[in-house]
Amino acid sequence: MTLQQLKYILTVAAKGTISEAANALYIAQPSLTSSIKDLEKELGITIFNRTNRGIVVSREGEEFLAYARQIIEQVNLIEEKYTGQRQHKLDFCVSTQHYSFAVEAFVDLLRDYGGDEYDFRLRETQTYEIIEDVAKLRSQVGVLYLNKDNEAVLRKTIRANNLKFEMLFVAKPHVFLGVGSPLAGKASVTLDDLAPYPRLSYEQGEHNSFYFAEEILSTLERKKNILVRDRATLFNLLIGLNGYTICSGVISEELNGANIIAVPLEVDDYMEIGYIVHRKMLPNRLGNLYIERLRKYTAARKQ
Repeated sequence: MTLQQLKYILTVAAKGTISEAANALYIAQPSLTSSIKDLEKELGITIFNRTNRGIVVSREGEEFLAYARQIIEQVNLIEEKYTGQRQHKLDFCVSTQHYSFAVEAFVDLLRDYGGDEYDFRLRETQTYEIIEDVAKLRSQVGVLYLNKDNEAVLRKTIRANNLKFEMLFVAKPHVFLGVGSPLAGKASVTLDDLAPYPRLSYEQGEHNSFYFAEEILSTLERKKNILVRDRATLFNLLIGLNGYTICSGVISEELNGANIIAVPLEVDDYMEIGYIVHRKMLPNRLGNLYIERLRKYTAARKQ
């Protein structure tokens, strides 16, 4: 196995076809195909599945690619340190529940370290996918919460995927409301206050049990329920329908505007918000810098 073969594999995965990768690498297609097959034979794995539509990364290939990226990144850092020049695009991915502080930390990292070229990815996604992304090393860091209802199941799932959870802060329950909501002027709200209004929640796909819900009290029966996939839609519906969503109360006016406010919810509950990382493949420089920024944006809220 050589560094050149690892770079070949990563290029093929990025381009999606042998022909495009060969063009990008300035080598002949047969040479590239032969190099990949030699590596697969040497390691005894199938990295790519060949289909009529091109190539698809296999399950074992996903894990191999994650390790390959780590190796190439370390080589690039050595070259940068001793030549004084960046030889590559920076590559970084984080998966998170829908938290403005996670976006603020991402923006901060990008401003400070993005440079002229980069491939950064921010995945605001479903809870199980966050765990899966970090487990398969697609993301270096995942951001989610635990509480008394989901902690046993999520900690078991996190351990089973060879991950670990680190707490950032404990949040008291709030609701997000549009500024025009009839409840917006209250100092705090109760569940009875919320009963007439639509409850908005983030859809969790095939893992839609309450253990993976992004909102606490998800099993509480409500007459009006709306499931959404993204933050912009949720905020638009909050404003348009006088709806609400149960949340941590952490919001950025700079990123989300002044039309959404957070109001305390009078319930005996909590959200232990933190991040997950892989136990065997700890975050690299960018991952650690991102975690530093997560701590920066949540430091004032830590209890």
